Amino acid sequence: MRNDLAVRKESLPAFALAIGTLVGIGSSIPLAHGDAKPMTISIDEIKEGMKGYGLTVFKGTDPERFDVEVIGVLKNFRPGQELILVKTPHPRLNVTKNVRGMSGSPIYLDGRLAGAYAYSWSTFQIEPVAGVTPIKPMLTELRRPIPPGFWPLESNAPLPKTTSRERVSLNTEARGDNRTTAYRGEPGAYDLEKHAEQIRERMSVGLDPAPAVVPAKTPLLLAGMSDRSLAIVSKLFGPLGLEPVQAGGGGNQIDPNAPLHYVNGGGLGIQMARGDVSFMGLGTVTYVEGTKLCGFGHPMMEAGVTALPAAIGKVLWIFASDQHSSKIGDAARPLGALVQDRQSAVIVDETRTAPTFPFTITVRGAEGAPKKDWNIEVAEERFMSASLVASVLGSVVDATVNEKRDVTWRLVSKLSVRGHAPIELEDFGVALGGMPDAGEFAHSKIGRAIGEVLNNPWELTHVDKIESVLTVDYTRDLLRVRGVDVVEPVVEPGQTARFRVHLAPFAGPEITKIVDVKLPDELEGKEVDLEVLPGYQVMPELAAPQTLEDLLVNSTRQSVLPKSLVVQYRIRGQGVSFKGHVADRLPSFALDALRPATSDTGPEAFASYARVIVPLDRYIEGSDRARVKVRKLVR
Repeated sequence: MRNDLAVRKESLPAFALAIGTLVGIGSSIPLAHGDAKPMTISIDEIKEGMKGYGLTVFKGTDPERFDVEVIGVLKNFRPGQELILVKTPHPRLNVTKNVRGMSGSPIYLDGRLAGAYAYSWSTFQIEPVAGVTPIKPMLTELRRPIPPGFWPLESNAPLPKTTSRERVSLNTEARGDNRTTAYRGEPGAYDLEKHAEQIRERMSVGLDPAPAVVPAKTPLLLAGMSDRSLAIVSKLFGPLGLEPVQAGGGGNQIDPNAPLHYVNGGGLGIQMARGDVSFMGLGTVTYVEGTKLCGFGHPMMEAGVTALPAAIGKVLWIFASDQHSSKIGDAARPLGALVQDRQSAVIVDETRTAPTFPFTITVRGAEGAPKKDWNIEVAEERFMSASLVASVLGSVVDATVNEKRDVTWRLVSKLSVRGHAPIELEDFGVALGGMPDAGEFAHSKIGRAIGEVLNNPWELTHVDKIESVLTVDYTRDLLRVRGVDVVEPVVEPGQTARFRVHLAPFAGPEITKIVDVKLPDELEGKEVDLEVLPGYQVMPELAAPQTLEDLLVNSTRQSVLPKSLVVQYRIRGQGVSFKGHVADRLPSFALDALRPATSDTGPEAFASYARVIVPLDRYIEGSDRARVKVRKLVR
């Protein structure tokens, strides 16, 4: 059975759903003599020169036919998988050649489903030739069960209770059976760019750096994104095989003319973000069976069991290119969730709902800006969420406050994680000649916190929301450290050393701050070197987190008071952190006593400092040093 294109447009979605359901039931029933042909054709039956047709959307939401002729079959193209080579002569495809976004277009030979249009031969392809993934492995993935208790698809349920022994295995299995997008690193040390590089390494293992055959990349259609922010999107999402393309769309609007259900050859969108900013991967449905479908004919990011919002895709146009043509469109109707992302196919279930969280950004101080309030719904995924938050922040800054003049900015983000108290994080800066590039937000505290939460090894949890306020002031709200004077170069043990710090504003008279630093008796006879630093450059000593709660609290303590001046010096002895606790000063014998004899896990030592923090009303730039001598007493 296959889609009948003669069915009227308004009845096509329901008809296709019913046919898919009947096929799903009937495909397991043996055929009697005289019955119709099976719905699929096997690789062994496919011969050079066979002709047939494919279905894809060239414009709108309705699939159209294109001709197909078999060139041959490549054996063992992938482990346990062949590849069918076909020509696709068609007035439009003769111009566009291979098209990104056509991945998954069903190919029919002898009136039976053969597979999905999925691969191209080179970047500068000059004839319409494609690789077709056979339907058999795709149907196997379509019927593959989701592991019981898979957390992302049950994120509205109560949080599962786990013992410490269960946490690592449960966190791996319940989040999915593939570690493609997981972060490999110690809790508390998350880095988004490092995460992207890890994914790049995993996705390229064993591949020829210049392969002859490549998947027809999934176009990542972006809406509401600035030109400059495309660089960070390409850097972060490129390793996943996604090709950023500026397009329209966004919001959660539903096209009233869109089908109510997926159909063979129809558009398939995977929505990573939607609202005032939109990220959507676009491909094609290969085969619908009941409320589930398989598509693409290759992985999107080969993430195994996963959960991302899906939508019926709408195509506006196919842009022809000498390098690689691409479909351009947007989402016509949000529907279901991507639940499997495998070697031969992606699987979507209309009945499932993927976890997302609202992300709001309010801009203050940018008078006259056309848009100051942004609302985005972000997919919850171990890598994508942090990448999306960073990309959206960069784009909003570009669109709202991108001016070539000095600016002092402050981004305060409130992060709410289910089962934990909300935390507040502050990113800030003084930029000379305009706001920082969009890529700088890959290092934002809020982006890092999202990555930490979703990759934590202790709990399955859910991000409830992010509320951010960006405040800009078009002044150089900055003081530069101009020098340090030691008032008395020699002091008595246990007494206070006094320093005069000179601070120069961008305009106006110099500001002087007197800082008193007490030097303990143990420094008698020593010369003490002191550092003068901005508060935001000084990271307090933190214990390695032992729980998600520790991780969240540590996220708020990444520096001392941002608008402050810090004078510090190294003290004798060492500090240690152990089992979530910090002791900032211990003698060496105590450190040895704490080190366990029967375990590799012991206290972590760090250099310990004495500090004086001077709050200010502006940020500090620059640093300096001073030296003072503690007198040796004569006894």
